[in-house]
Order: sequence, then structure tokens, then C-alpha cells
Amino acid sequence: MSKAREQPTKSAESGPAIRCLPLPAFDASDLKAAREAFRQAVPCALGQAWLEKAEPDFAPALVRVGWRENSLLLFAELTDRDIFTRATAPNQRMWELGDTFEIFLGLLGEPSYAELHVTPNNLHLQLRFPDACAVAQSQRNGMDKYLMAGEAFASQVWRQPAEQKWFVFAEIPAGAVCEKSAPMAGSRWAFSFCRYDYTCGRKEPVISSTSPHTKADFHCRQEWGVLDFATQI
Repeated sequence: MSKAREQPTKSAESGPAIRCLPLPAFDASDLKAAREAFRQAVPCALGQAWLEKAEPDFAPALVRVGWRENSLLLFAELTDRDIFTRATAPNQRMWELGDTFEIFLGLLGEPSYAELHVTPNNLHLQLRFPDACAVAQSQRNGMDKYLMAGEAFASQVWRQPAEQKWFVFAEIPAGAVCEKSAPMAGSRWAFSFCRYDYTCGRKEPVISSTSPHTKADFHCRQEWGVLDFATQI
């Protein structure tokens, strides 16, 4: 069976466990090249584990990951019949403004983690929480204290409304995730990839996640998956 047809395994931490493979250099501005670079990566599907069955408006999405040098690379394919956002600038409350792809990452054993958002018009929200208490504080008092300065990561977005799809490529340096510098090869990160899928005429978005959450709480780190950074294919 080819790697493209493999499925993520179950990790001891409850979520999916993925072997993250090193990738060759490619033209990240070209959709065809990006898809080919991730062709052998294990796809990880988003779902609604907290529901007995998915909502009728649920649309599938797949995420594939790899790494190069000192960065995590990921490629997401999102089915979407109404691709839109009202976001106009970085670090807005993207999940309230329209379609949003969310990336949660943290080094295993560290309490801190990053929450990164990408919108269909390629705007970012980038947060770093020192621990779970900081998340609760941000929900009460606002997120400004936890915004990461500068461009914490890079991304490319392709929208194909006729095909009812949009795609995200993201390159996330380890420094945006880990408190201490360490080699990527052999390291293990906690991860969760999530989504807010808005549709005109529907009051609430359809949300989904790669994590098997028992309730719709994307910050429940105990239910995240694990990325194992392999040294070779």
C-alpha cells in the first residue's frame, strides 16, 4: 500500500499520530507543485467527533504535513461551497469573520503552544499561549497580549470557487512553536488542525477538527494528535 493511502494511527495521547516526513524543495507559489510535493504524505481528515453524526452541511477537508530544514510544512485541501471572509487585516478575530483554517501546535512536554489562522484571502491571526491558564485569560480579557509580533509564519492560498475548494500551504518555523531551539528530526509535536466553515444564509459556521474532541473545544490539548518528525522516508 502506498503512503498516499495510509491512514494516521491512533496515538497514546488520544488523537491521530502522523509520521512527518522530510520534503524536497519545491515552488510553493504553484498549486500543482505543492500538491505533488505532498503526494506521499499521510492525509489527516477533519471531522466532528463530538457529534453522533456529522451535520448535513459538513464539508470534508484533508491536511498533509512534512518538514524541511527547521520548519513544519503543511498542505490543506478544503471543500467549500461558499468561500468567503470579511477579514481585512492581520490579527483580527478571523473565526468570527468567515472561513478560517486553524493550526494548533506545541512541543510535547511544553505547556506553551501556538494558534495560527489562515483565511481565504491569506490573512493571518498568530497567537502564542504560555499555558492553558493564558487561554482562559484571553477569552475573558482579549487576545492582544498573546499576539506574536511580525510574520510568525508564511502561507499561500489558492481559491477555486468553481470546484468548491480552497487550498492552503503553510510554512511554520520551529521558533514560532517551541520555547527552545532543537533539531526537527526526532522531535514530537502536539497538533490539531481545525476549521470554521461559513455559508451565506446559515447563522452559525460548521466547525471541524482532526482531533477526536468529545466536545467542541479546540483548546483541549489532551485530545490533540502527535507529529513525529522522521529523519528519512
